[in-house]
Amino acid sequence: MRRSAHPDIPATPSANSRGDFATLKTLLPYLWVYKWRVGAALAALVGAKLANVGVPVVLKHLVDALTIKPGDPQALLMLPLGLLVAYGALRLSTTVFTELREFLFARVTQRAVRTIALKVFRHLHALSLRFHLNRQTGGMTRDIERGTRGVGSLISYTLFNILPTLVEITLVLGYLVTHYDIWFSVITCGALVLYITFTVLVTNWRTHFRRTMNDLDSKANTKAIDSLLNYETVKYFGNEEYEARRYDEGLKHYETAAVKSQTSLSLLNTGQSAIIATAVTLILWRATQGVIDGKMTLGDLVLVNSFMIQLYIPLNFLGVIYREIKQSLADMERLFALLDQNREIADAPDARPLQTQGALVRFNHVDFSYESKRQILFDVDFTIPAGTTTAVVGHSGSGKSTLSRLLYRFYEVDKGAITIDGQDLRAVTQDSLRHAIGIVPQDTVLFNDTIAYNIGYGKPGATQEEIVAAARAASIHEFIESLPDGYASMVGERGLKLSGGEKQRVAIARTLLKNPAILIFDEATSALDSKSEQAIQAQLKDIAKNRTTMVIAHRLSTIADAHQILVMDHGRIVERGTHQALLATGGMYAQMWERQQARGDEELPAEALA
Repeated sequence: MRRSAHPDIPATPSANSRGDFATLKTLLPYLWVYKWRVGAALAALVGAKLANVGVPVVLKHLVDALTIKPGDPQALLMLPLGLLVAYGALRLSTTVFTELREFLFARVTQRAVRTIALKVFRHLHALSLRFHLNRQTGGMTRDIERGTRGVGSLISYTLFNILPTLVEITLVLGYLVTHYDIWFSVITCGALVLYITFTVLVTNWRTHFRRTMNDLDSKANTKAIDSLLNYETVKYFGNEEYEARRYDEGLKHYETAAVKSQTSLSLLNTGQSAIIATAVTLILWRATQGVIDGKMTLGDLVLVNSFMIQLYIPLNFLGVIYREIKQSLADMERLFALLDQNREIADAPDARPLQTQGALVRFNHVDFSYESKRQILFDVDFTIPAGTTTAVVGHSGSGKSTLSRLLYRFYEVDKGAITIDGQDLRAVTQDSLRHAIGIVPQDTVLFNDTIAYNIGYGKPGATQEEIVAAARAASIHEFIESLPDGYASMVGERGLKLSGGEKQRVAIARTLLKNPAILIFDEATSALDSKSEQAIQAQLKDIAKNRTTMVIAHRLSTIADAHQILVMDHGRIVERGTHQALLATGGMYAQMWERQQARGDEELPAEALA
């Protein structure tokens, strides 16, 4: 049964629901796990900047010490060996401290990226089926990719570029204030304030271009992935050019946004260069005037010039770095917004593992709706005694498949309760519940891996012998052995290399390997031919022995020997009983049986109905 989209669950998270501060607040705990590494890296950072600022100071004293006339016999005696050694040591120290900082922080960055990516992955699996039916896979995967990359970029830019530059600015300003005319500090501070203000304002203005690009990129990628996943459908209708036009339409909008982003970048770069050029010119004018007036030495001129070069070169990149930080934050917004998605179905704080003792299933006056305006189930009440088979039949849209989804607790019931051996599903852990249930769905989707992997997925860590035994039980072993690569054969995207019947038999083998206490067959043999269906039906009956089984069926011959048959219509149970009893009443079930007989749908021999 198809369900309607829930209006309260967005297909993709809102990128504008979080601010930069909220994003940073979410990130910090992942970094603080390695407190000592962070502290040591920051200490190395300060050490590198102290050494870097010390280089011009030593150079100033070196120049002043060499201010002698050419040919002076005292020149050799005045060679400042100590200053030369200090100069070289400071140069080396800058590199050593910088690399030490990188070494210490490498694990912090990579572990943060790994932890966040894993947490998002786990959270996505914890979200309800409602979210995943609404999601847009292509856009969501692109959001995760950009977001995890943004985490590494943000850490790198902030701790390796922004913070070191701020430390260096503080040290330089402190030296200028204590050693030179106040105008040097005034010009430097003024230029810094103007530069940072201009950069922040223009970059903030440009950020919405980046967000627009992200949205358009995700949409274009969603269309591309969706089209490729539905490759056969595209081919069936000859719509390759139509799909190309749809994709190109998204790329065209992305191109427009990208051009606007690049144009605004040129404006930002020009303004930054103008501010820096003006400040450096004014600083050198004051220094030159100081030398002419005798208030400063040539060493002071060299020192001020070196300071400005050391300061404004990274400051020039500071604009680029700030811009990248804003873009990284914009990229991370969607990633963390995924973590903000409500799980909807969560274990209770005191939830306990499910304890099965025969696995009696009880639907106790259950009401359910996917959305408030459209109720699906009305007062559904039935019991599946332990070790018996209950079949559910009815027209499409009657609510049959919803029963299995509720039993798996993909959704919460609106009213009533579902219990297994007297334990309310809301009071047990989801993991233990789903380990106790095995399902063979009507629409089987396989992983793009080997046949052995897909069968073994029912029991991770299963031996090859166990996988082969399950395949034999599902009557697919001979087919697998006939393939060139046998069990190592790849099944393709969503299992498209296999036929519908082959996929379903793999699903049956996977469920057999799981060996659950409760079985659900949702049209489990609908894609099989008559001969295969007969063979598998006998095997399904055999494996259902001593197991609580619910069979959702359309072909009535497949459930004629069920202990109990429920007939559903518009979300209600309208008839219940055995096959023979329901035929005798002449009601809805009997009419369905007669119609299938008239159409020749009953291909199984009479003995299969016994």
